[in-house]
Amino acid sequence: MEKPNNKLKEKNYITPKGFKVLQQELHQLARVERPEVTKTVSWAAGNGDRSENADYIYGKKRLREIDRRVRFLTQRIDAAVVIDPAGINTTKVQFGASVELLDDEGITKRISIVGVDEINTTKGLISWRSPIGSSLIGKEVGDTIEVQTPQGLVSYEIVVITYRDI
Repeated sequence: MEKPNNKLKEKNYITPKGFKVLQQELHQLARVERPEVTKTVSWAAGNGDRSENADYIYGKKRLREIDRRVRFLTQRIDAAVVIDPAGINTTKVQFGASVELLDDEGITKRISIVGVDEINTTKGLISWRSPIGSSLIGKEVGDTIEVQTPQGLVSYEIVVITYRDI
C-alpha cells in the first residue's frame, strides 16, 4: 500500500509582477547560467586531474546550486495562483490589498499584501502569512488590529484600502 504524499501542493498566491520575476529568474538560471557553467566544467574535466582543479570543483558546486534553485523555482511556479490586485473590487482586505495604517502614535504606515516570494519590507511589501498580513485579512476601513512586534504589542487602525498594481 502506498503512503500518502505528505507534501500536498500548497497554493502559492502571487501577483503578476512577482510571477514574472520568478519566471525570469528560472529562465536566467536554466537557459543562460547553467549552460555556461556546464561548458566550464566540461573544459575543466578535460584538463586532467579533477581533484585539484578549481574550475571543475567550483563548477560542479555551482551546478548543484543552480539545479537546487531551478527545482525550487519550478515548484513555486507550478503551485502559483496569480492574483491581479487591480482586478479586485471589495471593501475588505484581501491578498493584493494596499493598506494605509495608523498606529497609536499617529504614524502612518503603508503596506501591500503580497506572496511569500515577493516580500520586500523596505518597499512595504509584506506576506499575507506574516503576523500583520494575516491579521489584516478580512478587515475593513475603521477596524483595528493588534500585532505582536519585537517592541511589544502595537495597535493599528485601517485608514485606507486600495487595490492597484503592486
